[in-house]
Amino acid sequence: MINSRGIAMDTLLAWEKSQDPLDQVLEKIVSGVALDDQRDKQLVMALVYGVVRWQGYLDAIIQKFASHPLRKMKPLTLVALRVGLYQLVFLDRVPESAAINETVQALKLARQPKWLTGFVNGVLRAMVRQRAVLPVPDESAAVLSHPAWLVARWEALFGRERARRICWINNVVPPLVVRVNCSKLTVDDGLALLREKGFDCERTLFAQEAVRINNFQGPFTGLPGYGQGFFVVQDEAAQLVTQLLGPFVGAGYLDGCAGLGGKTLHLAQLLPEGGKVVAVEPSQKRQALLKENLQRLGGVEIEIHGETLQEFAGQRQGGFAGVLVDAPCSGLGVIRRQPDIRWKRSPEALQGYQVKQRELLGAAAGLVAQGGVIVYATCSIEPRENDEVIGAFLSEHSEFSITPAQEYLPEAARGFCDEQGFFKTTPEQGLDGFFAARLQKTMKSAE
Repeated sequence: MINSRGIAMDTLLAWEKSQDPLDQVLEKIVSGVALDDQRDKQLVMALVYGVVRWQGYLDAIIQKFASHPLRKMKPLTLVALRVGLYQLVFLDRVPESAAINETVQALKLARQPKWLTGFVNGVLRAMVRQRAVLPVPDESAAVLSHPAWLVARWEALFGRERARRICWINNVVPPLVVRVNCSKLTVDDGLALLREKGFDCERTLFAQEAVRINNFQGPFTGLPGYGQGFFVVQDEAAQLVTQLLGPFVGAGYLDGCAGLGGKTLHLAQLLPEGGKVVAVEPSQKRQALLKENLQRLGGVEIEIHGETLQEFAGQRQGGFAGVLVDAPCSGLGVIRRQPDIRWKRSPEALQGYQVKQRELLGAAAGLVAQGGVIVYATCSIEPRENDEVIGAFLSEHSEFSITPAQEYLPEAARGFCDEQGFFKTTPEQGLDGFFAARLQKTMKSAE
């Protein structure tokens, strides 16, 4: 018997024990069960992501109603209470009786003792009886659903009110943003296709090829035209980062941390005739996905190297007009899309990211031609991964200097640049949180 609540609970338990991202854990578990009804898949996804987003808020309520401290509960018991409570508070279309009965049934299917199923049943029914006095999921609840160290850090960086707004936006399900593959259709044609299929969509404010889809649910592979390569899932901020490698010339460009290839493919499509993109990606899994995306979008050729940027730099020096270092980072700027990140990071880990980021940027320095550009980027809003990395790099590489990012962005996006010329976005601005710096290598004067 398939029980969507049980699958959600299994996923949450597996994620707590795993170092893998939540989406990978979910995909692995869902692929192993027969969820033929798309509505069941959507319910599992809503429960898993919703519980992770609002975990702190849910736990605060559970503690008020449970007679046992949360830290002494069996993990399955606590997860069941979170899943049950999440339905009661957030899923208006799920009747209270179904939310409770199906959650308890999932415990019975897991062969849990009668006293435990009775405890969960009793706590959830007590919540229903006092539903009118339950705290609402407001901005304070969103703050509660972030680790205290992270909230304190953001308050120190951005001030209390802005930090609270960031927490709130992180807990609102974001719209899907795609980049239209303009080598196959125009943005207007992309909008027409999506609207014809019933999607509420619109142009975005800052990135010229971006479309925001406000009512999309389910896997993005089901997006009309996705299989034909019409769209790439990519937030506006990520699209703007690639623009910083301009002005584009018919020369070689390197993506030193290609990943799945969102920026790699965008770069390839921005280059004029004679331009060439080389991509470096050491992970075989990500390489395979990059190649899939390349084949799906079509129309561009990319030379792919399966090694680290440091290894690549050891074999080749200079020559690239532009190098993109989209560095591995904490991901603290994309929590609204990957809510599990907040619970899997620590203050101590930030220093470790910085060490790796400085190594990557140092390797990139020798790969740039005179007059060429490095664009360093992260999807983090943490200065230790951003401003501090650039400061350390410039102290060691006097041949590079910062060029103002605003000079290479659409006019509407120039307000995201600070007085140093860094590109910075944060989630409450409606974009993912990104940082980018444009570093130009000095031309040697002729002797």
